[in-house]
Amino acid sequence: MRILRDNTSALFIDIQDRLFPYMQEREQLEQNLITLAAGLKVLEIPFLVTEQYTKGLGFTVLPLKNALGDYSAIEKIAFSCCDEPQFSKALSVTGKKNVILCGIETHVCVLQTAIDLLQAGYQPVVIEDCVSSRKLSDKHTAIERMRQEGAIISSLESILFELTRYSGTETFKAISKLVK
Repeated sequence: MRILRDNTSALFIDIQDRLFPYMQEREQLEQNLITLAAGLKVLEIPFLVTEQYTKGLGFTVLPLKNALGDYSAIEKIAFSCCDEPQFSKALSVTGKKNVILCGIETHVCVLQTAIDLLQAGYQPVVIEDCVSSRKLSDKHTAIERMRQEGAIISSLESILFELTRYSGTETFKAISKLVK
């Protein structure tokens, strides 16, 4: 299945101050998330942001918050974003069926959200190099489970070029510059 711009939104899951420092490969993850945010802006893909229990885990990490620009985070206490009514309503309003997923932790909130999105009739597109867990084994196990459940697994560069679709355009030039 081809992922097309006009039917795609994105979700940044729980990339928060007090949890992020414990993620595997966090420096690369942070850069990838910033690049993804910039690319989604170029492509005009709508996005949502969730934050898990901000009293305990803090808010979205500042570098990503700056890259995302103007947004209102949806606070949740459930692991799956789909168990938060405000999220489900906001996603429904986008009218998009493909949902790009990135964030932490892969084996908890990302996994449960992907499964629930599938059950709700959405197509999750998990960006493998934009998710992480405290242990790489947990991440890899969750990626495999999501694949088995029916989620599409992609990478940062792959999804940006798939959404761009054509070379020789201003959009292509902007995306190419981001991934260099």
